[in-house]
Amino acid sequence: MGYTEKDWLAINTIRVLAADATFHSNSGHPGAPMGMAPVAHVLFNKFMKFNPKNPKWLNRDRFVLSNGHGCMLQYALLHLFGYELSIDDLKAFRTVDSITPGHPEAHDTPGIEVTTGPLGQGISNAVGLAIAQAHTAATFNKDAFPLVDNYTYCFLGDGCLMEGVASEACSLAGHLQLGNLIAVWDDNHISIDGDTNVAFTEDVRKRYEAYGWHVVTVDDGDHDLDGIEAAIQACKEATDKPSIIALRTTIGFGSKQQGTHGVHGSPLKADDIKQLKEKFGFNPEESFAVPQDVYDAYHKHAAEGAAAEEEWNKLFAKYAEAYPQEAADLSRRLKGDLPEGWEKNLPVYTPSDAAVASRKLSETVLSKIEAALPELLGGSADLTGSNLTRWKSAVDFQPPSTGLGDYAGRYVRYGVREHGMGAIMNGLAAYGTILPYSGTFLNFVSYAAGAVRLSALSQVRVIWVATHDSIGLGEDGPTHQPIETLAHFRALPNCMVWRPADGNETSASYYVALTSKHTPSIIALSRQNLPQLEGSIIEKGIKGGYVLHEVENADITLVSTGSEVCICIDAVKYLAENHNIKARVVSMPCFEVFDAQPQEYRLSVLPDGIPSLSVEVMSTMGWERYTHEQFGLNRFGASGAYKDVYKKFEFTPEGIAKRAVATVDFWKDVPNIRSPLNRAFKQLI
Repeated sequence: MGYTEKDWLAINTIRVLAADATFHSNSGHPGAPMGMAPVAHVLFNKFMKFNPKNPKWLNRDRFVLSNGHGCMLQYALLHLFGYELSIDDLKAFRTVDSITPGHPEAHDTPGIEVTTGPLGQGISNAVGLAIAQAHTAATFNKDAFPLVDNYTYCFLGDGCLMEGVASEACSLAGHLQLGNLIAVWDDNHISIDGDTNVAFTEDVRKRYEAYGWHVVTVDDGDHDLDGIEAAIQACKEATDKPSIIALRTTIGFGSKQQGTHGVHGSPLKADDIKQLKEKFGFNPEESFAVPQDVYDAYHKHAAEGAAAEEEWNKLFAKYAEAYPQEAADLSRRLKGDLPEGWEKNLPVYTPSDAAVASRKLSETVLSKIEAALPELLGGSADLTGSNLTRWKSAVDFQPPSTGLGDYAGRYVRYGVREHGMGAIMNGLAAYGTILPYSGTFLNFVSYAAGAVRLSALSQVRVIWVATHDSIGLGEDGPTHQPIETLAHFRALPNCMVWRPADGNETSASYYVALTSKHTPSIIALSRQNLPQLEGSIIEKGIKGGYVLHEVENADITLVSTGSEVCICIDAVKYLAENHNIKARVVSMPCFEVFDAQPQEYRLSVLPDGIPSLSVEVMSTMGWERYTHEQFGLNRFGASGAYKDVYKKFEFTPEGIAKRAVATVDFWKDVPNIRSPLNRAFKQLI
């Protein structure tokens, strides 16, 4: 407590920087930074533990700006506290190749924990960061060694609270009793359409109390710094539940348009900035001016953070002497490296092994590698028995008070919350000590598309175990049978979509997914049994595409994925016996990984001089990049036993053969057939 004019100088500096940067770029959202400057000042200067010289220090407090459009608030704070973010970076706000993009991006800007902007995602990421802290603390902390005790703080606005993904994640956070999570709701009553009375009149406080959150109200977020500090302190003391502070603020505080949607998403006019600066005691002729007193005060707190890290380093050195194995494990995790030799645990199969559904093959992989990869933390959106994502000895991640598990547990019961689960996984991955995977049906990864897109943009390693991957799931019918899902996520940059055809390919998909530090993966897995294929080995599978069955003087190449590969193998025999056509078969479990191979290798798989036909019980969109003709499903599926559904749509050896014959006939008179890979831009990535 005991705030002075120097505190208000710092607060108003944040406001003026937000006004200057948005005006300078003629783009942006000055309103939220101006309204939230007081609580930001109190939180960052009085409570948060961080070292700007080492933004990756493990035990730093995490800050998430869920209402990411207000990012000039965060950029101003990072600059003022001494992160590698210069005044020139603020001047370059929202310009190409700057480190101050229009919404926060974790891989661009030092001090940004997660990529936010699509509303509701940030608060959901914050839940993931809080779960990660609780799990890491339960795993590594020992008596007299509180290595991990940081808090996660999150600012969010009305828009975040309206988005369903936030409700999913916050409901789970309440159940999990995450006392290390403190959210601040910018209750300014304004969204883009105007006053929130037009669409958002629920009692947010009661909703969060019903979720099991600790709720505090501060009526005057514009002036009551003591009240803000007391509220944050009260939240820190509520250790058995997450907290939310309902902070009543005035959007665009100080502007002539304060309190209106006019200051939400448009820069202030020149005359407005002039009166703002005069009101706050700044020279209206200067832009991006920071009083030295503000730098001095904030750098003092930053130095305290550096000293705290130094003390932590001493504590960790003593910890390493007392617990060398745990210290080595934690250090390795923080580098993102996997334990040496872990891949020796991946199961290997021969054609004499039994036919098994690839979802079951996935369960076998997880069961074989979990002990070698202690950072693996799994879960499912209420489909554990269908996704087969839980190894037998797994302990659930649960509050110890429930008797259902403990915080050292490595299996999260997400409930029917696919989108929340995806966003939480992004937070888990961002924490730095956990490698998250989770399961649902492939069709319902689409429910989480917003979070998956941010996984790719954020360059985080998360794995979706996406079972029931086709019309092969059968009786549940078109509502559950994915048709467009693979095309959708294959179109997403920096996202690997795997559809393995057998056990070795399933092991290969996990190998690449786990070793790719900066790329999320979706592994699409069958409900029906698949045979172990002749010619399939892990070393070939990890290339994303390879020749499974070769034949001299072939007439056609059949290219397939997942459960259709074995049908193509059967079609080879049918074509030879009934049409005197020689077919080679290519399995392509992952477009993205195949695209990354050298062009010479790719052309050895899909060469010139021979027509090709893709076979996949999905949308054909995207296959024209690899094959001359496409056999797929450009309509919704059907309800029935899976073999009957496959037969209805002619995904049988006979149906494939019919289309292979048509392909050979169509292309037989075309001289110099070029592989679809041979284009002006040879690499299709």
